[in-house]
Amino acid sequence: MQEKIKVLVAEDDLQLGFIIKDNLEEEGFEVINCPDGESAWEQFQKRTPDICLLDVNMPSRDGFSLAKKIRQKSDVVPIIFLTAKSMEEDKLKGFASGADDYITKPFSMKELLSRMQVFLRRNRMLKPRQLKEYRIGRLLFIPEEMRLLNGAEETMLTQKEAQLLEYFCTNPNTIARREEILTVVWGKNDYFLGRSMDVFITKLRKHLKAEPDVNIETIHQTGYRFNLPNT
Repeated sequence: MQEKIKVLVAEDDLQLGFIIKDNLEEEGFEVINCPDGESAWEQFQKRTPDICLLDVNMPSRDGFSLAKKIRQKSDVVPIIFLTAKSMEEDKLKGFASGADDYITKPFSMKELLSRMQVFLRRNRMLKPRQLKEYRIGRLLFIPEEMRLLNGAEETMLTQKEAQLLEYFCTNPNTIARREEILTVVWGKNDYFLGRSMDVFITKLRKHLKAEPDVNIETIHQTGYRFNLPNT
């Protein structure tokens, strides 16, 4: 029997929490429903969920600080914020704390399930079937293991860094439009996700500094080009 996907729901609105729980259980998920950030953190450590749905404003520990604690434990588990806030700074703060996506209340369960499936499918793809490797000059990139090797020196990438780098490796020396990258890697084209993508581009550039012949070039008002010699 296939093990159920575990969803951690941290929501202090008890009625909404139970609605989400009931609907997700009907879809075959195992749901860990918590009314505050502190109990959600305790359950995360005990139950190791596959995906987290976090409210922003909660007693004991808010969603931002909870996301940071989760990211200290795992770079892989997807985090989606459930928020009534639509302020730009709140969304950017959410991405900075480690969130992968956000959904603004009120939302439909169909929309929530769709957002969740984007990340769950992606995580299943990260489980190695046939191990792929990409040569980036002298560097070796193994996306399934999220590792970037420079001889004996190893850099562990986050899930999003690995997904973004794999996108570039499969599309070298061509102009990639911002909206295309966002749709493929993040699941949708969105202004706030675009700001998050820029942060990850900066991180990748630092990781690739060991190979001076390789660079991620910014194409003004269009996107990026991954310049990879000898491909």
